[in-house]
Amino acid sequence: MHYYSFFHLRYIRLLLISFPVFLIMLGSVTPVGAEEMSGSPQLSITVVYNNVPHQPGLTTDWGFSCLIEGLGKSILFDTGADGDLLLANMKRLGVKPETVDAVFLSHNHSDHTGGLSRFLKINSRVSVYLPRSFPSAFERSIQNRGARVVRVGKPKELLKYVHTTGEMGEAVKEQALILDTSKGLVIITGCAHPDVTRIVAEARKHLHKKVYLLMGGFHLLRKDKSAIQAVIRNLKSQGVEQVAPSHCTGNKAISLFRKAWGDKFIEGGLGAVIEFPK
Repeated sequence: MHYYSFFHLRYIRLLLISFPVFLIMLGSVTPVGAEEMSGSPQLSITVVYNNVPHQPGLTTDWGFSCLIEGLGKSILFDTGADGDLLLANMKRLGVKPETVDAVFLSHNHSDHTGGLSRFLKINSRVSVYLPRSFPSAFERSIQNRGARVVRVGKPKELLKYVHTTGEMGEAVKEQALILDTSKGLVIITGCAHPDVTRIVAEARKHLHKKVYLLMGGFHLLRKDKSAIQAVIRNLKSQGVEQVAPSHCTGNKAISLFRKAWGDKFIEGGLGAVIEFPK
């Protein structure tokens, strides 16, 4: 056998041996939504109500709600506008309302609170966390269903690893949810009426950690391109690693966020499931 042929065969054999190893190494690099370590506990956020579509077979409607699981307590963030639609989407996604331990209401707009009454008919064994500016009549209606009400004023820890920014804003009072995870802070906003950049700054000030993911409604639907880009620059300067905008963010803004964050942009429409280590 010629020396060249012998070398050529050895080279091919080396490639055949090495290529599967390379594939295994490549497969170990996982995005958000997949386990990064075998057997590691997972935090899961499932979007159950949204006007922005994502997963086929679900019914979109103006509003927002998502379910957070994996932190010891199951938390429903906002309830959308229509309770029957909320429960229908939850059923299609395999989410059982009876397993929810707490409801977090971001602000007193019907596209975020409208589904609560219907939900409480199914499960009233929950604590409902709402900004202190909510009307007393709203609080009584929750208590009459048998649920517990916790009014929120200042930033604080609500449950283990779960914090609130506290009530923010002037014209529209709103709180955002902060999840303290091993990857950094996960901030979920309902509509971000007090300004999404201020909400992120408040969360960072409260817990002194980097922001891993910012998701929800960013209230940029009626903003022009220059205003949206200013928000993007601000969030980048604050070190927001990943974004999943939806609801009242607007298609134009969502497109600009997708371009700005590239592979760190996460789909956050109806039916999206975002998973990562706690």
